[in-house]
Amino acid sequence: MAVTYLAPAKVNLFLHVGAPAQDGFHPVCSAMVFADMGDVVSIGGGSDLSVSGPFAMALEGGGENLVTRALAAFEPHLARPVGLHLEKRLPVAAGLGGGSSDAGAALRLLRDVHAPSVTDRALEEIAARLGSDGAACLWARNVLSEGRGERLSPWPSMPELHGVLVNPGIGVSTPAVYRRFDELGVFSDVVAPARPAAFADIASLIGWLKTTRNDLQAAALSLAPEIGTVLSELEGSSLVRLARMSGSGATCFALCGDQDAARQLGSDLARTHPGWWVQACRLS
Repeated sequence: MAVTYLAPAKVNLFLHVGAPAQDGFHPVCSAMVFADMGDVVSIGGGSDLSVSGPFAMALEGGGENLVTRALAAFEPHLARPVGLHLEKRLPVAAGLGGGSSDAGAALRLLRDVHAPSVTDRALEEIAARLGSDGAACLWARNVLSEGRGERLSPWPSMPELHGVLVNPGIGVSTPAVYRRFDELGVFSDVVAPARPAAFADIASLIGWLKTTRNDLQAAALSLAPEIGTVLSELEGSSLVRLARMSGSGATCFALCGDQDAARQLGSDLARTHPGWWVQACRLS
């Protein structure tokens, strides 16, 4: 039986972004959680990457992406060439960290199957070189991310979250969103906000999250008004406790009170907006 690893969707519960430094990078502070669904990575034939799934065409048959970069970065630890297969279930350029999560799953799979002597620390160093979300997406555990995304610290324990991910059928360029963000010139304090040691229930977590925001949301909305349509739809539902954009967009998330509410919301949205990508999920 083939060994497969889940590359879960990443969701930014909040994302605070500061002014760009001299090198152009923006400091950030974000709480990242991960869904119980996403792409799937497995060992493939040959020595390259093959791709299938509903969003495979967006990767143009593989090409230069974070999985191929992860494979190349891990190659010195391999005794022989190894191929990987990616089942692309998540939309591309969607604010879900799909590429970083795919790379993280690929690195864990390669290490566990072909090079078990490679340490966690060595794996983390490779992941960090692949992008700002690389370190956080390697282990796919809820975490507070700071700096360029490389400074990680534990996130408080919280109740099981149920929600819905919604993409209006479009991708948004992260560099374009950041350029627009710089043009708007409204930068945030990226000091980690005070938070409790644990969130006792959903109400306390959502109450706290309402004191935070996604600083890239306005910039993304100006480039892709469809995001505003999604947010309006979510905010108008009695099943939704909190709606927000994830990452640089275009996917938004809705937090619901329980699993039944999330499933009902997902069913309603899929019926009324058949062109949208809608996925009920559990976040942890």
